[in-house]
Amino acid sequence: MSFQKGIQFKSFLEFWEYLPENERTIVDVLRQIVLKNLPSYCKEKLSYNVPYYYARRRICLIWPASIPWGGIKKGVLFGFCYGNRLKDANHYLVHGTNKQVYYKIFHSADEIDYDAIVALLKEAVEVDQQFK
Repeated sequence: MSFQKGIQFKSFLEFWEYLPENERTIVDVLRQIVLKNLPSYCKEKLSYNVPYYYARRRICLIWPASIPWGGIKKGVLFGFCYGNRLKDANHYLVHGTNKQVYYKIFHSADEIDYDAIVALLKEAVEVDQQFK
């Protein structure tokens, strides 16, 4: 993967150990929220060298700034792959320039709103269940 500047992780642990400590903490908190709140049939997989979470299709992703090609300069992006289909009643997510992926960028673990993310994860699972 030339766009990744030669980086290709073989496991989540390898990915996690590569991260600087501040990003590692944010990734760990976000990952625990996702793993605790997605249904057991959902899978975690590294795609583009970052964790994506799947059921029928991609549900969400965690992309730290230290992983090249992500387009963010600082922090950790937590995105919903079909964010454009979420109601996001509290306008928690940033719509950005991507028509489909809506996200939030965190610069510290203290910024993470557990309840908002859990509500969006539940909604994203409902959206995913509509796909065949």
